Amino acid sequence: MRPEGTPCWADAMFGDVEGAKHFYGDVLGWTFGVSSSEYGDYTQCYADGKAVAAVVPPVPGQEDQAQWCLYFATADAEASAARVREAGGDVVMGPMRVGDFGTMCLARDPGGVVFGLWQGGTHEGFEAVAEPGAYCWAEVFTREPGASDAFFPAVFGYTAKQMEDDNVDFRVFDLGEEPVLGRMAMTDDFPSEVRPYINVYFTVPDCDAAVTRATALGGTLRFGPMSTPFGRFAALSDPQGTDFSVIDVTRTEGDMPKLTDVR
Repeated sequence: MRPEGTPCWADAMFGDVEGAKHFYGDVLGWTFGVSSSEYGDYTQCYADGKAVAAVVPPVPGQEDQAQWCLYFATADAEASAARVREAGGDVVMGPMRVGDFGTMCLARDPGGVVFGLWQGGTHEGFEAVAEPGAYCWAEVFTREPGASDAFFPAVFGYTAKQMEDDNVDFRVFDLGEEPVLGRMAMTDDFPSEVRPYINVYFTVPDCDAAVTRATALGGTLRFGPMSTPFGRFAALSDPQGTDFSVIDVTRTEGDMPKLTDVR
């Protein structure tokens, strides 16, 4: 079982699921399982035969802008939901059992960032991480960094490090010694209609090639490609407006940024 607070799964609702499958299948090399009508036509996505994400049609009444939802591992979804409330967040849905697969809950931090909790049963989450087509990293994009900075450590027991950079307000949350989540303060550069969200990074063998495929299929390049000490990455929106990033972790450039422990 993954440690409490570890990112463990990602899914997204799409008005056009077949369009999403075509796009992500080409850009990330995914294949797709058979949709489960018992669970709202939930369809798992596979990279090299390993489960890495899922796509699903929207629930009636929730056809608004889709975003990737990142789930965090918990041994007790009810207890984690209680901590969400105690820390000033909201429980949006659940906790609810999903057959033998596990127990899910959707929550929202005080700044409006939606995320999931997953108490694994027969489905423990990602079967691959940081491999081509698989999840690699995620960052909370928030207009209320102070609220997120207090909330996530309160819920998951994270410690934090702040990046020493006068031009960007960026923080890293650690679980033990392991960095598990970033936090980026949204500036006025973000249009007011862009809601706070968690930006999910998927691994690709070639960032530039992935960008070329994505834009050819109707996706929008938001930022990059850019080489960094963590890899070469780009921020994209798919044709349905869902934001995500791709990163080639094998192409690194520059020195690691200086991070200072937050007491």
